[in-house]
Amino acid sequence: MRLIIADDHALFRQGLKSLLLLQPDTQVVAEIESSDDVGAVVSATGCDVLLLDLQMNRWMMEDIAQLSRLTNVIVLTASESAENGVRALRLGAKGVVQKRFAIETLMMALRSVADGLVWMPPMVQTEFARQESSSGKELTPRESEIVRYVASGLRNIEVADRLSITESTVKTHLNNIFQKLAVRDRLELTHYAIKTGMVAVLDRSR
Repeated sequence: MRLIIADDHALFRQGLKSLLLLQPDTQVVAEIESSDDVGAVVSATGCDVLLLDLQMNRWMMEDIAQLSRLTNVIVLTASESAENGVRALRLGAKGVVQKRFAIETLMMALRSVADGLVWMPPMVQTEFARQESSSGKELTPRESEIVRYVASGLRNIEVADRLSITESTVKTHLNNIFQKLAVRDRLELTHYAIKTGMVAVLDRSR
């Protein structure tokens, strides 16, 4: 992967470059310290991924749409704001990685993006799911019922028995639920259900 690092903090930029150079499948082809140079350098140099600090000598959020037409953009941020992460993804970024994460997390994000996937931390996934749910991708009553049962610890076969449907049908519903809520597994689904209060309305004694 040919990478460009855009960050106005020299110490962070050089440290990140040193770590990336240790990876056998990455090459840093350019470093950028000024927000004013990002578009020109990416256009002239070309890269597979641009690692973009959101807060350089100015806020870079509005540049993502244009930059994402030139290359794959992974946003690097020190912010804990899930809303900023979701906004960056909606503008065209392929990944959001917080600076406090280890290099292993960044490498997973890079390889995911190289495979055509999108990478986001759990808090951004949760906010993305909340926004998607409130914008017309609500769960059906049956899907909500399945979420409550799964979040309460029931296995697929137990959910199927409760609802008088097949286990295969439960799996199909779960795949649709995962896509709608942008969660990856049952654990993240349970966190979503707890956060939104969905499990509070289920009486497991039924």
